[in-house]
Amino acid sequence: MKKRILFLCTGNAARSQMAEGLARAFHGDAIEAVSAGSRPAGWVHPLAIRALAEIGIDHSDATSKSAEAFLDQPFDVVVTLCDSVGQECP
Repeated sequence: MKKRILFLCTGNAARSQMAEGLARAFHGDAIEAVSAGSRPAGWVHPLAIRALAEIGIDHSDATSKSAEAFLDQPFDVVVTLCDSVGQECP
């Protein structure tokens, strides 16, 4: 069974999106990676998508998601990518 990882950031527009894309690209056979934000921006930053594309990762279909969407789901690891989300999320 694949390990489940949740990458959390405030807006889920760049850092957590890039972490999700990298994790899926390099370890997708062993893990299920998702990302979310405590206050989702509603969009994914074009430069995050572009940076991933420059190393051959297509993340163009990504969407900004709320952490609340994952509250009832179990995760093996939760990674926070900014200080504010660590204080906002349980």
